[in-house]
Amino acid sequence: AHLCFGVLRYYPRLQAWLKQLLRHPLKEQDTDVNLLLMVGLYQLFYSDTPAFACLNETVEATTHIKKNWAKALVNGVLRNATRQKEKLLMLHTPAEKTCTPEWLIKKWQNAYPHQWQTICDEQLKHPPFSLRVNAGKISREDYLQLLAKQQLEATHLAYCSEGIVLSEAMNVDALPGFSEGLVSVQDGAAQLAAHLLNVKPGQHILDACGAPGSKAAHLVELCPTLSLLALEKDPERCELMRKTFSRMGMDVPIICEDASKPELWWDKKPFDSILLDAPCSATGVIRRHPDIKLHRRHQDIPLLVQQQKTLLEKLWPLVKPNGILLYVTCSLLPEENVALMEQFLQSHHDAKELPIMEDWGIGQKIGRQILPGMHHMDGFYYARLLKQV
Repeated sequence: AHLCFGVLRYYPRLQAWLKQLLRHPLKEQDTDVNLLLMVGLYQLFYSDTPAFACLNETVEATTHIKKNWAKALVNGVLRNATRQKEKLLMLHTPAEKTCTPEWLIKKWQNAYPHQWQTICDEQLKHPPFSLRVNAGKISREDYLQLLAKQQLEATHLAYCSEGIVLSEAMNVDALPGFSEGLVSVQDGAAQLAAHLLNVKPGQHILDACGAPGSKAAHLVELCPTLSLLALEKDPERCELMRKTFSRMGMDVPIICEDASKPELWWDKKPFDSILLDAPCSATGVIRRHPDIKLHRRHQDIPLLVQQQKTLLEKLWPLVKPNGILLYVTCSLLPEENVALMEQFLQSHHDAKELPIMEDWGIGQKIGRQILPGMHHMDGFYYARLLKQV
């Protein structure tokens, strides 16, 4: 897993190096050899593995993919890379320098002219291992003591009253009380959602697009007597929610339907609050999911924006007068965030921004944007809308 994530993080750079090192591009049926070479290059340049071990292991790996003919090629390319190390490290294009697709660099440069380079740098780092303590079962201080007894180093997570950051990632099943629901793994930025809704006992709440159920579980932890409905259209992701709620000992109704088609699932009872964690480009969580850099394309963005608009249009009528819709994405792109909110407010006169009076992230014209690495958090956007009477 460590090697796979490493190759994905540095993929654009490794790809550029291979173009220089290979006399001819490999055939499509030899993509596995191409990827093996990338693993070798990553180990040579970005791991503590000694060069001789890296060469031997990568050459031997050709046997496992049944490409014995590639032994000499792999050996030659990697030896050549060690000789040309200084030349290869003279990076030229923005994609090589930042390990980020050029279309995405341009978007970040336009949106964050002073922070785009930091964003690129942060996306190459390992994400923090953040936890959310179940306040209904244990205090944060008591849980920190449990960690200390197991010699696990951890600190408070800023802006998250139930948040903890461990100094190192670990197997979740080894966390004290994990199976009993004392704690969950959740990034700090995602932990902000439940507090921004500020739910009250007995309120009727919808978590639209709710998988894997972490935000919904957090709401129940903070207010066990609320009436919560969790919605998710993907059956496999619905199962993830069921497992989350089961581990936490919660009985939360789950409906496996499309949030944009309320006629299929809504019982006509309006909601006090709706949490809309909208499908998005996920450009704020690339350090956690580096494959996003490979499969996300610029032409995807207008389609995602249209999907977000549709969800807003369909869910807004379900909010009670004086009710709240909390719009959330893990995107860094303004067209999915602040620009979309501006358009929505202009076209819905019964909608008004309920300002987020916090000092985390960066204040936008509407809502707040967290950039990757800020406060040990992933990149997230939040906007809170109030339905006027």
